[in-house]
Amino acid sequence: HLRALGYRVEVQKFTFAPASLHAFPIFGAGLGGLALLLLPFLYLGHLPDWGASVVCLSGLIVLGGLAGGVGLGWLPLGEPPREDANLIATRSDQQPQRWIVAHLDSKAQGHSMAGRLVAVWAIILAVLVLAGCAVARLDGALSPVGLTLAAGCSVTAGFLAGRGRLRGKSVGARDNGTGVAAALIAAELSFDPRLGILITGAEEFGLVGARVFARHTPDVSKTEFINLDTLDDEGNLYLVSHDRHGEHLASDLAPSLAHLEIPLRRRRLPLGIFVDSAPLARREARAITIGRLTWNTLRRIHTTADTPDDLSFTTAQQVGRALA
Repeated sequence: HLRALGYRVEVQKFTFAPASLHAFPIFGAGLGGLALLLLPFLYLGHLPDWGASVVCLSGLIVLGGLAGGVGLGWLPLGEPPREDANLIATRSDQQPQRWIVAHLDSKAQGHSMAGRLVAVWAIILAVLVLAGCAVARLDGALSPVGLTLAAGCSVTAGFLAGRGRLRGKSVGARDNGTGVAAALIAAELSFDPRLGILITGAEEFGLVGARVFARHTPDVSKTEFINLDTLDDEGNLYLVSHDRHGEHLASDLAPSLAHLEIPLRRRRLPLGIFVDSAPLARREARAITIGRLTWNTLRRIHTTADTPDDLSFTTAQQVGRALA
């Protein structure tokens, strides 16, 4: 379709490790195991007071390294690599000054995006509770109440994180059929050679396509990136930035989007959500993500419920036209 519109399209192929999605469940399960290992050091008075702190710190470092290695694809866990690709569409040989980005892939998990956010908050709470208990042990053995709190938080966090495994299939209507539709509408309406279209792959497996593009594209820091990810027909229209460069781009774009008569909000990326603009911003590009969603949207996406039902794609059309 992009070629039919007159774009030159490069297919940027790459491979990725599908096991990266196991990183979060592994960390959650490991946290529950760490809590069980800590219990004797927290309760038994004849063990060294500093023992709990050493075990807690060492365990968190090991878990962080293991989960990080899996998440970055360094530890494939025996799963064969998969192939995917980015589509890089330009009007001429000229390097675009602005890219419109949208990821094409989708996934379904045991919990929705809303569930993942809850799991992230539970993990953070569990880590803080375990660390607090380990520090409190320096003043003496913990009471049964403290032990119960530590164990309960850790087991709950591990259970919630474990639900992040792949389960079923999702057509990805909102995440990210809407973003791709908006990007293609902008591609159809714009003939400016300074505008490029980037359709990324493997976003759901750790922003792989965006990281590959950022790594292999020169002078990313001199370019703007507008990532379109989940444009539902309800809620605020968010302009999400990562740093001051993104904040300046959001300020520049706000007047062009204000006439859509959709409540507009600028904010930083919430903890627990990953978007393709992040690896581009880390290369000092002016990069933001535009999305429209509510908590109800978050409860749909990453599940089999992310279908075109009750979805008009009106917001996607409006945003695509405004960006063009």
